[in-house]
Amino acid sequence: MRARIYKPARNAMQSGTAKTRSWVLEFAPASARDVDPLMGWTSSDDTQSQVRLKFPSKEAALDYAAANGIEAVVSEPKSRKPNVRSGGYGENFATNRRAVWTH
Repeated sequence: MRARIYKPARNAMQSGTAKTRSWVLEFAPASARDVDPLMGWTSSDDTQSQVRLKFPSKEAALDYAAANGIEAVVSEPKSRKPNVRSGGYGENFATNRRAVWTH
């Protein structure tokens, strides 16, 4: 079995970083997906492709993979510069602005 260990990226639709702190072990698909000729649904015989295990650290995920004989590839996350403004979100609605705020 082959697996990939990675740290998920943040949601592009939100500015928060929820669900990005844990590491995920995800199995690689062992067989191709089949299309049902009548309904057009996609199916697979591989049940391991549905499994996603979450770990608090990369080392915990690697230890789990080594203990269970899983060949794992680690994808390191790219670091992101934090976008922290001095006034925060409330700055948008401040009454003591120096310039007129327009759209």
